[in-house]
Amino acid sequence: MLVTSFPAEAFGTNCYVLAAGPGEQALIVDPGIGVLDHLDEVLAQHRLQPAAVLLTHGHLDHSFSVTPVCGARGITAYVHPGDLEMLADPEKGMGIGLQQMFGGRLPYTAPEDVAELTDGATLSLAGLEITVDHAPGRTGGSVIFRMPNTQTSWDADQLCLSGDVLFAGSIGRTDLPGGNTAVMMTSLRDKILPLADDTVVLPGHGPETTIGRERAHNPYLRELVAAPRRGL
Repeated sequence: MLVTSFPAEAFGTNCYVLAAGPGEQALIVDPGIGVLDHLDEVLAQHRLQPAAVLLTHGHLDHSFSVTPVCGARGITAYVHPGDLEMLADPEKGMGIGLQQMFGGRLPYTAPEDVAELTDGATLSLAGLEITVDHAPGRTGGSVIFRMPNTQTSWDADQLCLSGDVLFAGSIGRTDLPGGNTAVMMTSLRDKILPLADDTVVLPGHGPETTIGRERAHNPYLRELVAAPRRGL
């Protein structure tokens, strides 16, 4: 299995490319701002043909390039229905500061071919099996993607693409439109903590980590481990 990533030009958003192997079809996860040239290089290097785009949530820094990636190849974008409105109008997910930063300066159009992700669904795409877990809190439609780990350098049974739900040492902020701290903590308790310690976490920003490392050192998860039902 081939798993590679690179940061977008803005906000350091990790764009992931997943494939059963070189020369196969591929899935693109979270194509953010300014990723097109680098993405084309990765696809050419490994002789990959994109089959679909998967979005962990609808924020602009994860979805900005979804339309050019999908439109140029006639492929589908997958997003949870809770974030569909942000895919059509990214400003719905922005705070005032971000609206002022980007207002009128970044042309954006919604993708034409969109499919909805559902909690607990298993997607069979590009020769891969991807399980979808709805994990709201960062946004109403945030999801994580889980997949078996086969023939990679990681010594783990499972990979988790956590989007902005879980980072190394932290979690996604909840102060933007659609965010909710209590809901985020419930998602962490119900969707993140049950994962095996050796699960490799590939987050939306920053370096990879493991569930065990975060369970032991991430202050938000440590709070839940100490009192898993308190106030939730």
